Amino acid sequence: MEAPKIATVGALRKSGYRSRSVKTELRENLIERLRAGGALFPGIIGYDDTVIPQIINAILSRHDMLLLGLRGQAKTRIIRGLPTLLDEWIPVIAESDVPDDPLEPKLPRNKALLESRGDELEIRWLHRDARFHEKLATPDVTIADLIGEIDLVKHAEGRHLADEGVIHFGLIPRTNRGIFAINELPDLAPRIQVGLFNALEERDVQIRGFPIRLSLDLCMAFTANPEDYTNRGRIVTPLKDRIGSVIRTHYPARTDDAIRITRGSAWLSRETQGLKTDIPAYMMEIIEEAVRIARKSPHVNQQSGVSVRASIAASELLVSNAERRCLRHGETLIVPRVSDLQHVAAGCRGKLELMLAEDERSEDKLLGAIFGEAVKTVFEQYGQLAELEPLVDAFKENRASMEIGDEFSTAHVAQAIDKLAPLKKAAVKLCVKLDQSFEEPAYLVAAAEFILEALYVSDRLSKYAYQGRTRFTR
Repeated sequence: MEAPKIATVGALRKSGYRSRSVKTELRENLIERLRAGGALFPGIIGYDDTVIPQIINAILSRHDMLLLGLRGQAKTRIIRGLPTLLDEWIPVIAESDVPDDPLEPKLPRNKALLESRGDELEIRWLHRDARFHEKLATPDVTIADLIGEIDLVKHAEGRHLADEGVIHFGLIPRTNRGIFAINELPDLAPRIQVGLFNALEERDVQIRGFPIRLSLDLCMAFTANPEDYTNRGRIVTPLKDRIGSVIRTHYPARTDDAIRITRGSAWLSRETQGLKTDIPAYMMEIIEEAVRIARKSPHVNQQSGVSVRASIAASELLVSNAERRCLRHGETLIVPRVSDLQHVAAGCRGKLELMLAEDERSEDKLLGAIFGEAVKTVFEQYGQLAELEPLVDAFKENRASMEIGDEFSTAHVAQAIDKLAPLKKAAVKLCVKLDQSFEEPAYLVAAAEFILEALYVSDRLSKYAYQGRTRFTR
């Protein structure tokens, strides 16, 4: 929608416009949204019964809020969704540096403008996107950045220090009639946090000891990581006391939700230049299960957490390695295999903080063990090891071996599968269970690799890897 054409206070009065505070505006628009139904925060998955109700209650209570949770739990995305509950356009006084209500101005200078010009006072329209300001807290943030500083030039022109006109306003006053967010609040120096006391409670500010009543009208939102309370910084107690609602976030509780988040955020479709991508369900489940295991592993620092970005990066690398193989061998269907998992470590490094040694070998060894355990757990959802005894016997009796690898073409591995009837039979059965065409070699090869790896991690087969090639034997 385009901005309304109303340009003066008089025309605004005649239009029937009603002034209301930001928190009242959020509350009333939320009520309308709830009655209409539908998602309040599209793209936020897994929070419908836990986090979202807390946010709704905070807005209905007209609270400022703090989202408290580990990294990669959609805290910033939620905060950036709050402006959708604001009116699309609101009127503000055209001449004011700080957005102010033209019918009920809060700043003394704007009150004087309204008294002197009356209905002829000009207004402009502010879009809701311009009413949201976000600041990443860093140790070098100053009070001048957030609140403002005295402009010595304006002071030299004769303006009194108690006049708000002498101030070069910071982000918080300039967000008047909007939503102001601070990410990673504990990283803000304690003395700067103290400067937020009045802005949160009394809604006024002080500059260099000069009290200046601004009567700010805004909603404030913060994010924080519990780790920050002890490692890098902390939220001072009086500031926490002034924040109305502290809302705890969490990682996805269900694998289905985790996969939906990953598929919605990762770049997985590589359908360009004649290529088509199809990721077997079990491959996505292996990645999410590996991340879930890492979040409970005693070798991983759980205070830091394991971000969903690990799942996203790992799935993208999984597809990329399969794409690289297709490009090299002239194939058109990208179907990731278990052997491609050896290349996802690059997307997980740095996203897991180890408890002890943090050298590359220790990290990669841990990742290998985690993904192996994930393969074992996921395979239990698709088949029973007892059903694969004929395959194990074939390896044992015939002294057979099977060589696979992410560098081998689909046709090469498919030919090897044809020579091992029990493996082909098990792979066909898995493809049928997944509604995949076993006549397409790419699906059959991926299923066979999944089966062989499951037997290895369950100590039913041996595996030897060398220079990108993997050989399974009994």
